[in-house]
Amino acid sequence: MQEMIRQILTSKVYEAAIETPLEKAAPLSTELQNQILLKREDLQPVFSFKLRGAYNKIAHLSTTEKNHGVITASAGNHAQGVAFSAQNLGLKALIVMPATTPKIKIDAVKGFGAEIVLHGDNYSEAAERCDEIRKKTGMTYIHPFDDKLVIAGQGTVADELLRQSSGKLDAVFVPVGGGGLISGIGAYLKALSPEVKIIGVEPVDSAAMYQSLQAGKRITLDSVGIFADGVAVRQVGELTFDLCRKYVDEIIRVSTDELCGAIKSIYRATRSIVEPAGALGMAGLKQYIKVHRTTNQTLVAINSGANMNFERLRYVSERTQTGEGNESLFAVTIPETPGALRHFCSNLLNTINITEFNYRLADRSEAQLFIGVSIGGDNAREEFLTRLNASGYLTIDLTDNELAKTHLRYMVGGRSAEATRERLFRFRFPERPGALTRFLADMGRDWNISLFHYRSQGGEFGRVLIGLEIPDQNEQSLKTFFDNLGYHYIEETTDPAYQLFL
Repeated sequence: MQEMIRQILTSKVYEAAIETPLEKAAPLSTELQNQILLKREDLQPVFSFKLRGAYNKIAHLSTTEKNHGVITASAGNHAQGVAFSAQNLGLKALIVMPATTPKIKIDAVKGFGAEIVLHGDNYSEAAERCDEIRKKTGMTYIHPFDDKLVIAGQGTVADELLRQSSGKLDAVFVPVGGGGLISGIGAYLKALSPEVKIIGVEPVDSAAMYQSLQAGKRITLDSVGIFADGVAVRQVGELTFDLCRKYVDEIIRVSTDELCGAIKSIYRATRSIVEPAGALGMAGLKQYIKVHRTTNQTLVAINSGANMNFERLRYVSERTQTGEGNESLFAVTIPETPGALRHFCSNLLNTINITEFNYRLADRSEAQLFIGVSIGGDNAREEFLTRLNASGYLTIDLTDNELAKTHLRYMVGGRSAEATRERLFRFRFPERPGALTRFLADMGRDWNISLFHYRSQGGEFGRVLIGLEIPDQNEQSLKTFFDNLGYHYIEETTDPAYQLFL
C-alpha cells in the first residue's frame, strides 16, 4: 500500500489533467435527505477521468519507450486520454478501435492527432488486432486499467476528495469497469481515512468485478451489456482485482433504467449530461440510500465521464421515467363490449396521470391495452396492480420487461393469423454497414421473416427484434446459423407481452 500511496502523491497527472471540483447537489441533497456531492471528472479536458491514468503512465515511460510511440485498444475514453497525453508529450500514438465506434468518438481521437485503426465489432477483436500491431512495430502498450502507474493516476481523485471535503465523508460511489479507478481511490482512502466506505457500482449486465469478488477469483463474462459501454469489460485486471479485494467494501449493481434516472438526476443538479458509465456512481448512491434508508450522511458520486452520443438521449429520456420509479407499464385485458374501454378509463384511471396508452382489438370477446401510468414507486405500483386484478381485469406488470420497453411499446398493433409457426428473437447487431445484410444473406432459404423491429439508440450496437417462421425439421440448422453468426441473442417466444400483443 505504501508504494501505491507514494506513486499517487508523486504522479504527473497535473501536467495535463485538472483538479476537478467537488460540488454539492443542493436540491438532490434535500430530496434524498443526505449531503450529496458530485466529483466532476466529466470536466477534464477529455471529459473523463481516464486522462489521469493515461498521462501518468505515458509521462513515466523511458526515453526508448517514448521513441517507439504508444498504442492501445479502446472504444472511447481511454483512447482519448492516450491520444491527448501523447499529443501533449509530442509522441506518436496509434489507437485501435472497433469498427462500431460512434463517429463522435473517432473524431475526438483524431482531433488529438492520433492514428486510428478500425477493426472488429467489439473491444475484444480490437484488442487482438492491437496486440498484433504492437508485436510488429514495438510500440509501447498503454493498458486501460491493469497497470500500477495508471491506477496511481486515477488515485489522485481520492487525494483531491480528502482535501476538498476536509475528510468529512461517509461513502464514495465509484463506477467500475476494469477496476482502475476504484483501485486507486480505494487504496488511498483506506490508508488515510479507513472509515470511509468504498462502494463500487456496475451495471447488472456487466458485473465482472462483482462476480469475481463473489467467486474469489477473476471470472470472464460470456457477454457484457451495451448500454454503459464505458465499463463493458468481460474480465477485470489482476492488479485491480487484488486491490478491490483489500479495499472495496461493497459492489452495487444497477439496471439500465436506474442509470437513465441517474443521468437525469445529475442533469438536474449540474445542467450537464454524463454518459451512462459516468452516471453509475449516482445510480449506486440512490439505490444505496433507498435500500439502507440512509439519512444525514455525506455521500460522493464520481461523475466519471461525459462522452455521451447525442443520438442516445432519446433512449435515455424514454427510460428515465421507469428508472426514477415515476412510470409503470401494464398489459391489461378488457372485455370487447360497448362501453368497456370508457368504463375502464373512468373507473380505474380517472385520477391517474397516463403516460402511454395503446389499444388494439384482439378478437370479438376481448381487447388488449398497453398502458403507462405515473403512480410513484414500487408500493404504489403493487397497489395499482392489485386494484386492477380485484376489478376483474387480467393484468401483467411490464415495468421490468425489457422486450416490452425496448420493442413492443412501439409495435402494438395486433397478431397475424398467418404467423402460425413464429418464433421470436432479440439480437444485438453491430452498428455498421452490412451487418443486417450479412444476417439476411446467411439465413436459411426456407425461413420467413414474419416480424422485424429496429430503432437506433445511438450506441455501438443496435437492438433488433425479429420473428421467424422455421420448419420443425430445421431446428438444428437454426442453431448452427445462430452460432456461426456470432451475434448475442435471446429467444422471447414465451414472453407474456409478446403472447398478448403480437
